[in-house]
Amino acid sequence: MLSWLPEDVSTFGGEIDRLFYAIYYITGVALVVVTALMIIFLIAYRRREGRRATYTHGNTALEITWTVIPAIVFIGLSFASVSTWGKIKAHAPPPEAVVQVTAKQFNWEVVYPGPDGKFGTEDDFQVDNDIHVPVKKVVHVQLKSKDVIHSFFLPNLRLKQDAVPGKDILVWFEAVKPGKYELPCAELCGFGHSGMKGWLYVDSPEDYAKWQQATWPAK
Repeated sequence: MLSWLPEDVSTFGGEIDRLFYAIYYITGVALVVVTALMIIFLIAYRRREGRRATYTHGNTALEITWTVIPAIVFIGLSFASVSTWGKIKAHAPPPEAVVQVTAKQFNWEVVYPGPDGKFGTEDDFQVDNDIHVPVKKVVHVQLKSKDVIHSFFLPNLRLKQDAVPGKDILVWFEAVKPGKYELPCAELCGFGHSGMKGWLYVDSPEDYAKWQQATWPAK
């Protein structure tokens, strides 16, 4: 399928893309049909000299048809959405890597638990805007906000989640391809919103180990 979306590098991105395209094409066909009918009616029933306007009650069967068909389509999309989002949001698999991301005006504070694997200890390692994760590993992100609502957005991972002050929100992903991927804030969060951007680095096992050795504090 020809796609103008960013390259998908997550395990659940394909399901989201299929849902997106289903909604896109259904609404696209509806737009074309409704617009074409409007143009036809405007031309066929335009004012003409010598023709009197008439009153009509309508067509009950036609009204039922154009109510029932969209209702069936919407119900089908709802079931598909609930299934997809439920699997992603409600059933996070066990983590193989964990990172804490705190949004603030106007950057991402990224904290790694360090060699002991626990947050809030002396060996925690903090950087701004750069997240390093190993490829093909389930990553849990503990998402927070210090001030206003921000939006943690990884287009290539098909992951978007608001960071809300006062709440700790768990999101997860598994990247299947090494690379450098953009991490913008997708919620208007103040004057410096446009400059709030970070990067996700998906590293091979060897590169991830080298990065840890070079940056994390020793035990």
